[in-house]
Parts: sequence; C-alpha cells; structure tokens
Amino acid sequence: MNDIACQIVDWLSKYKGFVVGISGGVDSALVSTLCAKTGLPTVVVSLPIHQPKSHLERANEHIKWLKEKFPNVTSFEVDLTETFETFKKSIPLCAVSDLSLVNARSRLRMTTLYNFANSFGHVVAGTGNKVEDYGVAFFTKYGDGGVDISPIGDLTKTEVWNLARHLGVCESIVNAKPTDGLWNDDRSDEDQIGATYPELEWAMDFYENFDKTKVLTERQQIVYNIYKTRHEQGLHKMCMPPVCKINH
Repeated sequence: MNDIACQIVDWLSKYKGFVVGISGGVDSALVSTLCAKTGLPTVVVSLPIHQPKSHLERANEHIKWLKEKFPNVTSFEVDLTETFETFKKSIPLCAVSDLSLVNARSRLRMTTLYNFANSFGHVVAGTGNKVEDYGVAFFTKYGDGGVDISPIGDLTKTEVWNLARHLGVCESIVNAKPTDGLWNDDRSDEDQIGATYPELEWAMDFYENFDKTKVLTERQQIVYNIYKTRHEQGLHKMCMPPVCKINH
C-alpha cells in the first residue's frame, strides 16, 4: 500500500495546489490525504446541501484530522442549501424530476469547487475511483465528474479502503456505508446500483477479460448484467461529446 501511496503523491507533486470537495466518504478522505501529503497547498471544502448530520460529522472529523496533521491544509464550509432551494424555485415544474435535482446538487458543488480553484490557482482533484468512474459510470456528468485530475481513478474501491486505512483515515469514514449523499434519504450506493463494490470489481474484471466458456452462478449473472448495462449506458460520460465533422 505504501508504494501505491508514494506513486500517487509523486504524480500529484507536479501540480501547484489542490481543491478537494469533502463529503464524509472514504474516496474524498483518501484523495485529500494524498494531496496533503505532497506538502503543496490543499484546500478542502465541505459543501452541504440538506446533508445528513452523520455525513457532516464525518466530514468535519476528517478535516480536523487533516489540519492537525498537515499545515498546508486550509478548509472552508459552504452551505449550498439555500442556493439549491433558490435554484429549484426558478426551474419550471415540467423540467424538474428527482434525478434532475440530484444531479443539480452535484453540479452546484462542482461550480463552487471551481470558484475556489480559479481564485487560488489550483486544480480540482476528483474523488472518483476506478469502478465508479470507468466501470459503472456512477457519477454526475459535469458534476462530480467535472474535475481536472483523477488521483484514485485507477484504484478499485477495495484498494481505496485498504489505502485509506494504511494512511490513518478515520475508522468512522472507512467503515461508513458508501453513499453519494445526494438524496434526501440515506440510500447507499449498493441500494442504487444493486450490487456491492466487491461484486462490481469482479464484474469489471470479467467484462474486460470475457470468457464465454465460464459458467456463472445466478448472482454472478445478475451482477454482470448490472455492470454491463451501466457501463455501456454510461460511456457518454467517459468520452468527449460527439463532434459533427464538416466537409470543407
């Protein structure tokens, strides 16, 4: 694990500084810790929007730990709840759905993080892992997917958990059930996707190294179908927009 951490910190060291959104989850906790370990200016920002109390408590616990450990870390809390409610009131009802509002929360946060990045001259460090960002596309296009760099984009969720523990991230965060924190209830990632991260890691490997001779169990077939469907439907998030080529 230490070798992986050193590789990422070394890779990050070519930048001038970082802005990281802190959610109270393990991915953002790990990314902010890795950024802080570079010794470069690291701005961590908590961006609550109707956030559950437990999420805020974990975010604040991590920020406190980071600032005590790394003098190069500064923190801000920007409560976007009122901004979000104002946005909701300005949109015609015909253009409002539960999913559109969930994605709007993520995009408001992205806009805020870039405001900090532009002001400080830093880059926005993404907090998506390999399974989320390049497997099932479990992120908001131009929301939490709108970043400058992806420090943990080549790590599975299992590797994220292991590396976070190795670096001393708070156990309350490492042990918390994964959730995007964008809904008014406390639904987990597994609730939304229909499979656990270890299951998705298996499906990602099987999809990339498909073996038609292998007989899958009923559960494996279900998980594989979930992965394949989400991956193929989410490809548009992972690529640049299609360009209409003109014959001049």
